[in-house]
Amino acid sequence: MNRSRAGSDEPIVSVCIANFNGMDVIDDCLRSVLQQEGDIPIEILIHDDASSDGSAAHIRNEYPDVRLIESAENVGFCIANNRMAAEANGKYLLLLNNDAALFPDALKTLLVEAERLARPAILGVPQYNAETGELIDIGSLLDPFLNPVPNKDPGRSAVGMVMGACLWVPRTLWLELGGFPEWFGSIGEDLYLCCRARLAGHRVNAIGTSGYRHHVGQSFGGGKVRQGKLVTTYRRRALSERNRTFVMLLTYPTSMLLALLPLHIATIFLEGALLALIKRSPSAWLVIYAPLLPAVWRERERLVALRNEIQGIKEITTRSFLGPFRGMPWKLEMLVKHGPPEIK
Repeated sequence: MNRSRAGSDEPIVSVCIANFNGMDVIDDCLRSVLQQEGDIPIEILIHDDASSDGSAAHIRNEYPDVRLIESAENVGFCIANNRMAAEANGKYLLLLNNDAALFPDALKTLLVEAERLARPAILGVPQYNAETGELIDIGSLLDPFLNPVPNKDPGRSAVGMVMGACLWVPRTLWLELGGFPEWFGSIGEDLYLCCRARLAGHRVNAIGTSGYRHHVGQSFGGGKVRQGKLVTTYRRRALSERNRTFVMLLTYPTSMLLALLPLHIATIFLEGALLALIKRSPSAWLVIYAPLLPAVWRERERLVALRNEIQGIKEITTRSFLGPFRGMPWKLEMLVKHGPPEIK
């Protein structure tokens, strides 16, 4: 490990890596960080989420300069990143999945753009499929129901969100936004942070150069297209539907929320019923869709309080908020292209 960079007393960038059972991918991830161009002073923090595969011991033994936070229990992606951010010293945070590997010029590209903007902004670089090399997205646009729509236009910088697998944010902006809601657990926290940042008048930009390789689904299971079929898991889909609904309730301007929330709920339940019929099993309905409204009800006080806080400091118009949205529902496009998802 390069102590002159990773062990700097005054890091510019704190690279925060959430690890859970990442033995197969963590070396690739860490090597990509340690081999970055530009001699940028960095520190590396890893939160190990009670891994059972020996990856925490491996990190401790092979990367002694990494600041390893070992959790006694599995707490999820949101708490893991909040813990690392609380201990970070860098001017900027880079949240990085353990199944992601940076291109050699990624940090330099992000830092140059951050300094050029001279204002707080969430940034991302292009995401590539680690297995095939195919471009996945350059940030994402959003459909009316907050499904990410991959942007592949390198000339478009303003996007609705960048993926939490590789998300750059100034530490001051992270503190202003309050980090991730820990009650989300995992999935959708990047969507929340980006929507909240945009409402507060901050930019969410994707840079069209450099990038990172991502083993999509390695850290959480599912969420990718394999042999022409969308493959996901019950847990991932359940968390995605729940947390997207939370983000809608928290961040949508009132006029949008009143118009789209009933349609969102209706389409979610219709989707669940159709999947149950197609799969000839009630599992999809019972595990993914039936718990949605009870979850909203359980969290109602927290949702109302946080919505009031977010909407109370809104700095942009509804028209501006809608800038990176696209009208066609992304799930419908995926259904036409790939058929019903395979849920495991």
